[in-house]
Amino acid sequence: MSVRKLALITGSTSGIGLAIAEVFARNGLEVILHGLESIQEGEAIAQRFDTEFGHRPHYFQTDISQPEAIERLMERINEEVGAPTVVVNNAGIQFTSPVQDFPPQTWDKIIAINLSAAFHTSRLALPAMIDQGWGRIINISSVHGLVASVNKAAYCAAKHGLVGFTRVTALENAAKGITANCICPGWTDTPLLVDQLKEFAEQNNTSFEEAKRGLINAKAPYPEFVAPAEIGELALFLCSDAAKAITGTALPIDGGWTAH
Repeated sequence: MSVRKLALITGSTSGIGLAIAEVFARNGLEVILHGLESIQEGEAIAQRFDTEFGHRPHYFQTDISQPEAIERLMERINEEVGAPTVVVNNAGIQFTSPVQDFPPQTWDKIIAINLSAAFHTSRLALPAMIDQGWGRIINISSVHGLVASVNKAAYCAAKHGLVGFTRVTALENAAKGITANCICPGWTDTPLLVDQLKEFAEQNNTSFEEAKRGLINAKAPYPEFVAPAEIGELALFLCSDAAKAITGTALPIDGGWTAH
């Protein structure tokens, strides 16, 4: 059976999400871009895709911290593009603080974007996947979905929760041609780490590049950041027929961090 591989990737205007979208487009999947950037900025990215990959994706600007906004987003996608058969829940935010000082509003927003949004996009995409007998849900968790670090209470809670949610989704849909998996990156060369690296450099009176090496060596034996495109290639594999029996997993791509 030929299935239209139409992939919604949340948070796909930069970092890991953009890299996944590029890998998908390069390999013939139809891509739906999402982010907070202006329509003009999003359309500029879509135009670049058209030039480089021969595919002009649709771009949707939505704040996915609210369930109602996600429902409107999915309705628009279904009406304007079609029902996604691949959903990559990638959008995420970060904030570091000890538990006793953690702002409650920030906790709520991290849980909403990093965890609850994945539930809402999945629940809204699943009926069409079930009807077609094929689907892929790929949740971008983190090494922090498998282990913890200090000052990252909300992020770790959300990413651990994402792993549990993924496993339940996999169990419920394993006989329906639908897989659900987590990818769990370690240190990845993305904008999300910039502030953390600057803080590390200041605290240790070192250069930005030395801070990168220090941060990596503190956790993982592999001496390099994970390239976002490598995460894209893993996501692409999970969309292939060769991965149809891979479901309910949390796949680390972490340079050996979780091997300790």
